[in-house]
Amino acid sequence: MDLGQIDPILLLASLMVAATPILLAATGEMVVEKSGVLNLGVEGMMITGAVVGFAVAVNSGSPAAGFVAAALAGAGLALLFGLITQVLKSNQVATGLGLTLFGLGLSSLIGKPYEGIKAPSLGKLDIPLLADIPVLGPILFRHDPMVYISLLIVLGVWAGLKYTRAGLVLRAVGENHTAAHALGYKVIRVRLAAILFGGAMAGMGGAYLSLVRVPTWVEGMTAGAGWIALAIVVFASWRAGRVLLGAYLFGGVSVLQLNLQAAGAAIPVEYLSMSPYLVTILVLVVISLRGKHGAPGSLGRVFHATT
Repeated sequence: MDLGQIDPILLLASLMVAATPILLAATGEMVVEKSGVLNLGVEGMMITGAVVGFAVAVNSGSPAAGFVAAALAGAGLALLFGLITQVLKSNQVATGLGLTLFGLGLSSLIGKPYEGIKAPSLGKLDIPLLADIPVLGPILFRHDPMVYISLLIVLGVWAGLKYTRAGLVLRAVGENHTAAHALGYKVIRVRLAAILFGGAMAGMGGAYLSLVRVPTWVEGMTAGAGWIALAIVVFASWRAGRVLLGAYLFGGVSVLQLNLQAAGAAIPVEYLSMSPYLVTILVLVVISLRGKHGAPGSLGRVFHATT
């Protein structure tokens, strides 16, 4: 094994790219679960966003249009989930699993004509002056716009949940929907808004995979990314900062295992491939055991207006 082939600066720069799709999906799911809803359909929304975003970007020549379309596609599937669970009162776990299966099948159907086609590239945003800083420049300031947009979204979600009235209402609905309803808050509307946001984030996370990370369409390309996003939310104790940490940890280990494979590490490839999932979950389990915050009180519970 030749570790000299691994460039630490390139490794750290690639970490941010690898973490972005997980970060987008996990941030959206955190908001959904903060409202008291458990949506296990993240994988289905991500893969649908990936194929729709890719198809729109290829046909329009605009990656930005692809991301918008992916957000709308993810939100569309999320709306379906929201109507079934919040209006028709279906079981959230069963509906979420069904949504994932539906998304996987739908993406396979839509993506068939696009196999083997390369997506239009999303150019890098070299930040003036900062991009020229030795070491830090290539690592932090020479990425595509979606990397920075994802960080701004995390910051906005953290500030919104902590400091705004809308965030307070969302958290109140998630902690005790009966009490929130008694105070006059529209529980179903709040939850539907959170579900739509989560779907849009998952869709954009999927589009990042097909338009930036691997700029082509491959059936099943999310490869469990939606499930790891769900795990990160739970083990991060529903905190935006820890979600960011978990996503970047997963991205870092993913990039490292690819570099170790390229360097000829004497470790079976199966162990290297599973390492990002294993390390991320183990670290976040330790963090969650030390944390003081549990799940939202109404998570997964069906809301009835008469209760």
